[in-house]
Amino acid sequence: MIRDITLGQYYQTESRIHRLDPRVKLVGTMIFLISLFISQNVLCYVAATIYLICIICLSKVPFGYIVRGMKAIAVIMMITVIFNLFLTAGEPLVTFWRFTITYQGLKNAIYTAVRLTYLILGSTLMTLTTTPNDLTDGMERGLGFLKIFKLPVHEIAMMMSIALRFIPILLEETDKIMKAQQARGADFESGGMIRRAKAMVPLLVPLFVSAFRRANDLALAMESRCYHGGEGRTKMKPLEYKPWDIRAYIILACYLAIVILLAILDIRITV
Repeated sequence: MIRDITLGQYYQTESRIHRLDPRVKLVGTMIFLISLFISQNVLCYVAATIYLICIICLSKVPFGYIVRGMKAIAVIMMITVIFNLFLTAGEPLVTFWRFTITYQGLKNAIYTAVRLTYLILGSTLMTLTTTPNDLTDGMERGLGFLKIFKLPVHEIAMMMSIALRFIPILLEETDKIMKAQQARGADFESGGMIRRAKAMVPLLVPLFVSAFRRANDLALAMESRCYHGGEGRTKMKPLEYKPWDIRAYIILACYLAIVILLAILDIRITV
């Protein structure tokens, strides 16, 4: 389960998506996530599906590697789908014992499952095709206008980059600790919820100790290199838009316009 989490990892390969400016990928991910919440009908989700398939094909990241991260949220998705299925009022379709499945509940459950799946796939695809350093530069340049409001944009981008960089490291550390505890007789699988929670204590304590130790080492390393924030710092490779970045923005604008148009048409037809 731990090894199945792919968020924060980078997949090295040559593709058009990898070569895009990180600002384009950040904006593209935000537009895709916004389109998922705008979508209210089948045609909108068909457009989102076509868009996601095209991006996955262009990224050259194996589909099996991308969907591997879905296993980690399977339980959360199942609970969300069940709540939408049985707790949504509407026209009854199936009734058994004290539970009733309505047409609106079934529709919401399907849309929620698709929305969560696409949300995870889209976010994972961005981290798989963008290095943490590029993400930091992209966020810092993309959110540069917030400096007008005295917000520490560089520090925020740095914290997010460090968090993403440490996800694979902490997952690997968790896997090592779990194997070490299991070799000593620890059982993380059997028993009820309370017993499993108690069994997690020998795992969480050394994990927190290791995380704080790594954080302290990183702080000392940054101080020893005279790091004092982003003021006055220059970039070895400044971000510059290329022609294909501009074309990517045009494609993103067209995709968002299509989704909004389909949503508006559905509202007018329903009214």
